Amino acid sequence: MNKAIITVVGHDTVGIIARVCTYLAERHVNVLDISQTIIDGFFNMMMIVDVTDASEEFGTIVEDLDKLGEEIGVRIRCQREEIFTKMHRI
Repeated sequence: MNKAIITVVGHDTVGIIARVCTYLAERHVNVLDISQTIIDGFFNMMMIVDVTDASEEFGTIVEDLDKLGEEIGVRIRCQREEIFTKMHRI
């Protein structure tokens, strides 16, 4: 399994989860786990996804999600699981 971590942060608006999940589903990226909260109007979501069967290269997915975030007014970051884990170790 080839996992990645996707984080989405920004002002809450209608359709954020739908837009991100639709993009992932269309590219055969499987959502393994998802957590989202809204605090005082700020949206925060973290997803663990499996990119093993993705129809696009990982770099393309990262770039596309960045552009999608700009379109919907949030910051979307996608990192390979091993990079995310090493960056967030205490």
